Amino acid sequence: MSFLKNFKLSSDKKRLIENFIALSILQGANYILPLITLPYLVRVLGPEKYGLIAFAQAFIQYFNILTDYGFNLSATREVSIHRDNKEKLSEIFSSVMIIKFALLILSFIIMTIIVFSFEKFRKDWLVYYLTFGMVVGQVLFPVWFFQGMERMKYITILNITAKLIFTVSIFVFVHRVSDYIYVPLLNSLGFCIAGILALWIVFKNFNISFKIPGLITINHQLKEGWYIFISTIAISLYTNFNTFILGLFTNNTIVGYYSAAEKIVKAVQGLLSPISQTIYPYISKLVKESKERGLKFIQKVAFLIGGISFLLSLSLFIFADLIVKLLLGNQYTESVIVLKILSFLPFIIALSNIFGIQTMLTFNYKRAFSKILVIASIINILLAFILVPIYQHIGISFAVLISEIFVTVSMFIYLQKKGIKVLEGKIV
Repeated sequence: MSFLKNFKLSSDKKRLIENFIALSILQGANYILPLITLPYLVRVLGPEKYGLIAFAQAFIQYFNILTDYGFNLSATREVSIHRDNKEKLSEIFSSVMIIKFALLILSFIIMTIIVFSFEKFRKDWLVYYLTFGMVVGQVLFPVWFFQGMERMKYITILNITAKLIFTVSIFVFVHRVSDYIYVPLLNSLGFCIAGILALWIVFKNFNISFKIPGLITINHQLKEGWYIFISTIAISLYTNFNTFILGLFTNNTIVGYYSAAEKIVKAVQGLLSPISQTIYPYISKLVKESKERGLKFIQKVAFLIGGISFLLSLSLFIFADLIVKLLLGNQYTESVIVLKILSFLPFIIALSNIFGIQTMLTFNYKRAFSKILVIASIINILLAFILVPIYQHIGISFAVLISEIFVTVSMFIYLQKKGIKVLEGKIV
């Protein structure tokens, strides 16, 4: 109650609440819509084809990381700081978009080389090319701009539009196993439509003008996003990489078992995303004004998110059998053990988000943040190569869990050593 009492409704905080509501609606849609399509898709496609789609998405996700280049945090922070300067905003927007389009072209070339160099990819080349449309859509959609401006309603409306297009289309076009090719096509179309609409809103509602930036400006954006980019790659090596490596060592059916359970865990994790996305630009601004006030706010949020995420993780663990049976069906009994192992992730990742993104990045410990994630990714890769050949989907689940625990504990210890007591809300 003290948290609510101290939370005076200034214009900034009103916007914070509005953004939280908008992102909560989005996450509600992100939670409900996949729960509608997931049981249908896993049953219609079966573990093998569903596993192929999941493997393709895991592969293509690396190109999303390359084209994002850390801008979802670095550019968000820049936009939030310069939100009242239209000239500066146009400069930031133009330079980031130019870099992202250059990285998109590079991504397409790299993907083409990989797909036609290996039989595993070449035999399903169309799936990978259709899935690549998600990368195009993500490049077009400047999430970082809307977050920095704290106008989350646009992200909400456009993302729900994309997901509704995908959800409805799945039931219209996918009726048998042979229709699996429509899944990546429809997914990509949804992303691209949302991206085009997002650009239209940026130019129309925010009076942003596109200008050719100088090399100094482009270099600045590349420099700002570098450590976050490295961190994102490291994170992907113990998240998306797991589906990818599982597909290399096993088969599409095993990937299907793991991916289906992972989807459920990610849907639950997604329930906490509105809080994280809403408070990051706010905390960035608050810490810049006063580190003490910023840390006090982080402390309050830490206890709130920690409590909610713990209850979510506990529920996943207790009801794993029932959840798999209801959502995935009898074909996916092997997913139960995966879900039980991964059920601890919402709690662990919620804490690492508080210690890492909300505290280390806003206090400008970007280098240490990156280093922890790089070490975690190395641990995950080593564990994956040891455990997957023996224990398959169970092995990769433990590799992920151990890596995430390492990240959270390391970030907490680092902040303690720096005299930043997050759980006490003070700097010593």
